[in-house]
Amino acid sequence: MGIKQVKVDVNELTIGMFVSGLDRPWSQTPFPLQGFYLRDLGEINQLKALCNYVYIDIEKGRGPIAANLKTIAPAAKKTSTRERVSSFTETVAPLKIQRGLYREVEPLQREVKKARQLHQKVYGAVVEVMDQLEKNQFDGLSLGETKRVASEMVDSVLRNPDAFTWLSRVQEKDEYTYSHAVRSSVWAILFGRHIGLPKRDLDVLAMGVLLKDVGKVQLDAVLLAKSERSADEESLYETFVELGCEILRQTPGVEPRVISVVKTHCERLNGSGFPQGLSGDKIPLLGKIAGIVTYYDYVTNPRGSRHPIAPSKAVGKLYELRNIQFQEELVVEFIRAIGLYPTGTLVELSTGEVAVVVEQNFERRLKPRVIVVLDAYKQPLDEYLLLDLSEDDKRKQELLDSGKKSRYEIEKIEIARDLEPGSYDVDISGIRDHYLMKNEKKGLMALLSRLTTRNS
Repeated sequence: MGIKQVKVDVNELTIGMFVSGLDRPWSQTPFPLQGFYLRDLGEINQLKALCNYVYIDIEKGRGPIAANLKTIAPAAKKTSTRERVSSFTETVAPLKIQRGLYREVEPLQREVKKARQLHQKVYGAVVEVMDQLEKNQFDGLSLGETKRVASEMVDSVLRNPDAFTWLSRVQEKDEYTYSHAVRSSVWAILFGRHIGLPKRDLDVLAMGVLLKDVGKVQLDAVLLAKSERSADEESLYETFVELGCEILRQTPGVEPRVISVVKTHCERLNGSGFPQGLSGDKIPLLGKIAGIVTYYDYVTNPRGSRHPIAPSKAVGKLYELRNIQFQEELVVEFIRAIGLYPTGTLVELSTGEVAVVVEQNFERRLKPRVIVVLDAYKQPLDEYLLLDLSEDDKRKQELLDSGKKSRYEIEKIEIARDLEPGSYDVDISGIRDHYLMKNEKKGLMALLSRLTTRNS
């Protein structure tokens, strides 16, 4: 019989888990000795007040990864023949993950200045390539600038993943393909950073994802804009991959691995993709990653939609396709990399207040920094409130441990759910600028204080 019990930090508990053991005697708690299912936030908060970790039975209840994901996976729906393939059964090689390879993080307010300038250069490089291709200037096509800015983008995301993520959420509605390429590249680099890909591989991945759609310039704009296509139209649409590869093969300085990313980003684990119908490990790792980030960005930012959907819904759609269209281990690691609540997500707290996620906590992904913008009655606050959920949780836990407060006197704040962008009249870009400017002013005041002290 396999292992049934798993040790879990109390901060990672989720409704639906079956608690089978504690880090202290059951008699010292109000819980039943034989174990119990977690059914609401109140029980989770009780455990947080009493324990540091617990044991869960993964056969009776949800496991630590699936817990947050299965609850948001959408219900099964009718799919096309190509999509409707049973779970993939062929063995695929496990990921070789190097956690902690990129540990140094540049302060957000410092990196965002560099990222803002770089963001414009990246867009400029992609737009220039697309313009040349639309004018059929294939012979004189140069990708030197694109290669350079792609590598610079990798460096920026390695220094601080939040900086470029913030900028990538600023959409340019009339430049969907360009915006999609840049956003997807950011997700790809962030994912590669998380699993410890070498810098050389990250450069190839970023370049490939930025250029993955170049073949679309040779297709009719009406065809590209269609949300539903006939079988013949779909076959024509799918030629963009080979068209793009042919363009890049004729372009000096594009290495074969970059073209491989472009060629395989639409392949799927179960063989349902295109253009070759590759399956399993016949799809290279960078191609698998490119496929996941492309799908995620299309779902979160569908063409023609006024607002992207909530990240949890996008994650749910992606998770539903694990071990079918996408390798399960890669799906889980991607979700770990971006978190359930990426930077810029609108969330509702357990207090009923509405907040915006402004900075990630890479040790505790469910406890980011947020700015509270609406009160429990969904009315705008007179002044924004910055709340570090991790620090708030730590401070309250210390009060409980010291006996200064009882668990009935303290309410720990959780993210109850994420919200669809546009659910409330909240200026996400304004919140971002407020947060970054506030940190910048704080740094400037600290510098002035040190200079004043030194000169006095």
